Amino acid sequence: MDRTRLHALLARESAEAERQNPRSRAAYADAGHLFGRVPMTWMNKTAGAFPRYLATARGARVTDVDGHSYIDFCLGDTGAMAGHSPAVVTEAVQRRFGELGGATAMLPTEDAEWVGAELTRRFGLARWSFSLTATDANRWAIRLARAVTGRPKILFNSYSYHGSVDESLIVVGPDGKGAPRPGNVGAPCDVTLTSRVAEFNDLDQLERELAHGDVAAVLMEPALTNIGIVLPEPGYLAGVRALTRQYGTLLINDETHTFSAGPGGCTAAWDLEPDLLTIGKAIGGGIPAGAYGLSAGLAERLLARADLDLVDMGGVGGTLAGNALSVAATRATLEHVLTDEAFDRMATLSERFETGVRAAVETHALPWSVSRLGARTEYRFADPAPRTGTESAAAADPELEDFLHLYLANRGILLTPFHNMALMCPDTTEQDVDTHTEVFGAALLELLG
Repeated sequence: MDRTRLHALLARESAEAERQNPRSRAAYADAGHLFGRVPMTWMNKTAGAFPRYLATARGARVTDVDGHSYIDFCLGDTGAMAGHSPAVVTEAVQRRFGELGGATAMLPTEDAEWVGAELTRRFGLARWSFSLTATDANRWAIRLARAVTGRPKILFNSYSYHGSVDESLIVVGPDGKGAPRPGNVGAPCDVTLTSRVAEFNDLDQLERELAHGDVAAVLMEPALTNIGIVLPEPGYLAGVRALTRQYGTLLINDETHTFSAGPGGCTAAWDLEPDLLTIGKAIGGGIPAGAYGLSAGLAERLLARADLDLVDMGGVGGTLAGNALSVAATRATLEHVLTDEAFDRMATLSERFETGVRAAVETHALPWSVSRLGARTEYRFADPAPRTGTESAAAADPELEDFLHLYLANRGILLTPFHNMALMCPDTTEQDVDTHTEVFGAALLELLG
């Protein structure tokens, strides 16, 4: 690839973004009271000199303050996988908050049992509790795992993503040992004191770490997602389950992103048998919501422990967790929006997206790969596709990624800013997918000739 040409095109698209978006540029410049000039600092992970500011969003479309409309394949990095403001979720939220009143009364609602039963139907775990984020669900699952096993450490895959959980920010270093993830902010202690790490798709490394006998749980995504999609090799997940059972270690599946695999995530699609499962983002239809599930046996073991204060001191709750508003939104989302039928349509669209991207890549004989996980598709600048998180991180090309993201955004298409991921929602159309195929092809033609 001609890097000089890439730099020139990136400069052109950056200038065009500034020309097209004066109100967003001004809003960013004026945001002096915000840390990093944005509501959350991760909003600065965007191609170009400033983020585009949201005006409206509905279904698979967003509009910015400069009046530009976008086909949204980002969908809030999974948070809006149900589409933006689905009508039935909007109605449920308005009824709960406006008509019935009360979001934070600290009282249960009957909706919660319906949601628990539906999550059991989808994922198989028998008992459920609620949080506001998947990060919190993961934190609480970790506490429960430590309590029931009496072991101090949690094992993660290198470059996996589990929110801001301190224990998870560990990678495999150049020497093959655990090391802090680069850039980690304010770690409370050396992460190797709390955690162990193994590469995804590496059962030998996993067994070496479990053999120490101090791992309470393996917390993993069934497929890596936030470092680019890394799919499990045949037999890998079965091997993980066998090894965790052999060494008396619990298995926690984080399905927050891998929910795209189907209505029951990878756990149902691939017949997995975790002891706990965590999920967040999409289940609330855009309203903050998360949950964690436990097997019946594990729940009984925990509830039978008289020494554990699961009501007040157990670290498994929060004042707003399980609030009536979040639970109402979750019920509406699971009952009416992210249905089994919706996932079938979304997966078909994602396959169409994959086919279009793959054809463009093959036309130019690029050494890239395309991976799909149900409703989610991603292209990576490596061929063959990375098989570990460390390999996937090494395949990053920030300049090339910024060019593609800016080129697409300047022509009305948004991808997830953290990587080249496209997610389908129930409102995505075949024309939306085909528009991306056309614009992506044009970007490659300009870049490669």
